[in-house]
Amino acid sequence: MAVATGTKSVGRAGRETLGSARLREALVGYGFVAIPMGFFLLFFIFPIGYAFYISFFDWGILGKISYLGLQNYKDLWHDDLFWTWPPHRGTAFWNTLYYTAITVPAQMALGLVLALAVNARIRGKSFFRAAYYFPSLTSSAAITAVAIYLLNSGGLLNATLEGIGLGGLIPDQRAWFNDSDTALESIIGLNVWTTSGTIMLFYLATLQSIPTDVYEAAAIDGTSRWRTFWKITFPLLKPGHFFVAVLSVIGCLKLFDQAFIVSGGKGGPAYSTETAVLYLYQTAITDQYWGYAATIGVVLFVFIFLFTLGQRLLFGRAEIGY
Repeated sequence: MAVATGTKSVGRAGRETLGSARLREALVGYGFVAIPMGFFLLFFIFPIGYAFYISFFDWGILGKISYLGLQNYKDLWHDDLFWTWPPHRGTAFWNTLYYTAITVPAQMALGLVLALAVNARIRGKSFFRAAYYFPSLTSSAAITAVAIYLLNSGGLLNATLEGIGLGGLIPDQRAWFNDSDTALESIIGLNVWTTSGTIMLFYLATLQSIPTDVYEAAAIDGTSRWRTFWKITFPLLKPGHFFVAVLSVIGCLKLFDQAFIVSGGKGGPAYSTETAVLYLYQTAITDQYWGYAATIGVVLFVFIFLFTLGQRLLFGRAEIGY
């Protein structure tokens, strides 16, 4: 009986020790998670909720002045500088959508082409991967400053067009960022080039996760390269398409720094580079209408959320695998 009792005591002590160890391990894990979650709640979730709160007020430097209810949202609905109907260039919302509609497909296409190129069996593959990705590491402010110099009236682009006999296309030697017909398009071209390296990396990771068996089977069947790409590679890249599309759309809808630098924070010329985030900045910092600026931020957040949700439903949760 004594031996049995001792055995039970040892077993109970072992279970208690094991339970204590698991509890300590769980507490340590939760402790590590609590730190980043605290930062996330403090610097992301709280500002979103606070912005939603002050969007119902006429909010000034010293705090709320008066409660407005939905008046800020009604004013934004009728704000001709933010958006108009029918849509036309020169308003912040439609400029942003126009920029997004062109930039996202262009940078996705270029990133995919680069990923296919550096994924092939070529010499110097590591060099080309680094070279294509390098513009993504460079400061956008620095790149924009150099681009302003290259695209001014006496810059390298106009000189090159003149040298190859295409100077007649731009007889006025235009400054590309100072012309309302080309300012936003110049930013589009600049950002497609600078972001394609990042898109390339995402596509490259997805390409390398595709099993080689399917390509071996296609080679045995004598399938052409184009048919292999269109029928095998492109459909199997659907998770990459979704991830890249979401990141690209969110990044484009938040366009600010290039538009700010090019226009000096004014959104010019003729509001051709006025974007939603730049208009929010002007409203909050220049005009100091913080309640109205918060309204713009809330509307932009809801639009990005719905757009991302629509992409999720479009690509299909089951096919994505997330």
